[in-house]
Amino acid sequence: MTLPIDQSRLAENAARLVDLARRAGASEAEVVAATGLSLGVDVRDGAVEETDRSEGDDVTLRVFVGKRVASVSANAFGDGERLAERAVAMARAAPEDPYAGLAPEEDLLKDAFPDLELLDTTSVAAEALVERARAAEAAALGVSGVSKSGGAHASWSISGLVLVTSNGFSGGYLASRHGVSATAIAGEGTAMERDYDHDGRAFLEDLEAADAIGRRAGERAAARVNPRKLSSQRAHVIYEPRTARTLLGHFAGAINGAGITRGTSFLKDRLGEAVFSPTITIDDDPTIRRGPASRPFDGEGRAAWPLRLVEEGRLTQWLLDGACARELGLTSNGRAARSGAGTSPSPTNLTLRPGTRSREEMLAEIGTGLLVTDLIGHGVNGVTGDYSRGASGFWIEDGAIAYPVSEITLAGNLVDMFASLEPANDLDTRSALRVPSVLVKDMAIAGS
Repeated sequence: MTLPIDQSRLAENAARLVDLARRAGASEAEVVAATGLSLGVDVRDGAVEETDRSEGDDVTLRVFVGKRVASVSANAFGDGERLAERAVAMARAAPEDPYAGLAPEEDLLKDAFPDLELLDTTSVAAEALVERARAAEAAALGVSGVSKSGGAHASWSISGLVLVTSNGFSGGYLASRHGVSATAIAGEGTAMERDYDHDGRAFLEDLEAADAIGRRAGERAAARVNPRKLSSQRAHVIYEPRTARTLLGHFAGAINGAGITRGTSFLKDRLGEAVFSPTITIDDDPTIRRGPASRPFDGEGRAAWPLRLVEEGRLTQWLLDGACARELGLTSNGRAARSGAGTSPSPTNLTLRPGTRSREEMLAEIGTGLLVTDLIGHGVNGVTGDYSRGASGFWIEDGAIAYPVSEITLAGNLVDMFASLEPANDLDTRSALRVPSVLVKDMAIAGS
């Protein structure tokens, strides 16, 4: 396959723009060129509803005049001299930022970039995506109880990033993504229920079969028909991986250096302390081969390396980019992600290590409780850790699923939830937030 993205051209143009910025008066400068090509199809009732194809470049120049910083963006390199002059003029008029600056030269990745197998060169045509989406939809419609299709989608994309800095870094990488999803509707009239399933992988050969995805979407929708309401009570709650992923996301947000510097995280004073039980380990690893968030270097040009964020329940690290690290008097741990004109800390492939027990064993242990399969709303306070989310799922009796439930609210505080959290052994790796099912004990359930 001939690659449709010429990164050498992007790198040459980026280096030229950095040089123009220095000539215009910048003490330091960097250029980020993001590029991409994507193709996607939507199918409903066997017919193609929409085909989307997009491609383009996005260029951002960030300049520093001492501790004053400014940036400009464009969708092409265009008139680089004018772009550089405008950025430098803006920086001279900006207030000083004591924490602004590029990554130190000694921190930059100088060795050969690791091969993380991020790019699949398999050729993908629109016809193949249509066939994949139709297979997923047909499998969903073949499930007993499914009455309608909510549509199916198949996609392929290649995205790339080039970073060039005035203190010696020049690098880039390309990553591919293949995806399939299906939505099914079960029931009739006002009693209809909807659910979905999906998969996304860097390599087509790793993508789950489209008919398996569609069948699971149909089974999930059919199982939700005729839900009951619950009375308000306290109970043990098991989050399946899809919903457990949100808890890991809340944790990542709470240890983000940007929130720590602002003092807006409920974990801001907990570094080095036990936040989870001693059985919990959480890792962040940008070097996982074919990982959805893997990368050879971070958004500032630092090498990528694994971090253990939680060891035996104890919080060991914040997520830091250069600016946050400088403000906290710490050293960046390579978690800079490009965010708008600059960077912000972000996790990569974040993994809550699985436990030893199956979800079925957990169900048997709690006897009566709730299995959460869907969450609604965003009722989480990152400052206090207070948690309130609309939910639906299945009520558990005698250690087994008894019937579907909906229109309930889960309430608690993430400090208490993290402390009681126990992972099962069914790790789901389909997302950059890699989690198993988790048991959270004694939560408040608000019902009818």
